[in-house]
Amino acid sequence: MAEAKTRPTGADIDEYLVSRASAEQLPDCRALIALLGRVTRQPPRMWGPSIVGFGSYRYPLAKGKMGESCLTGFAIRGKDFVVYLAAEGQDQTKLLKQLGKHRIGKACLYFRRLADLDARVLERLVSGSVAELKRRHAGLQESER
Repeated sequence: MAEAKTRPTGADIDEYLVSRASAEQLPDCRALIALLGRVTRQPPRMWGPSIVGFGSYRYPLAKGKMGESCLTGFAIRGKDFVVYLAAEGQDQTKLLKQLGKHRIGKACLYFRRLADLDARVLERLVSGSVAELKRRHAGLQESER
């Protein structure tokens, strides 16, 4: 079985940001690092080559194996940002309607700039997502590296 590509690495976050973010995106990167760090109470770490992740949790895979992922994080995808979160359920759906200009995928929130979003709503969405992942995977020990 192939090893997961999205796992914690020793890569330098600042190097990633300088290599991927435009001058206009850098302040939003710093604001996202502050927001996600505040919510998770964890320092940022690179996960794979392109995700700035916070905290971690373990989840079951096939044949009794375990996977690991960051509780939340973000990446720069061209002109867009992606914040990784679980935005399921009635409360999260209501918050998404209040968030501002964005697109949502299964576990990805896409937007161009933080100024397009209500930062308080984004923080509530991320908090709800982190709480849900911890609840959903409570029987599995949260990783703290």
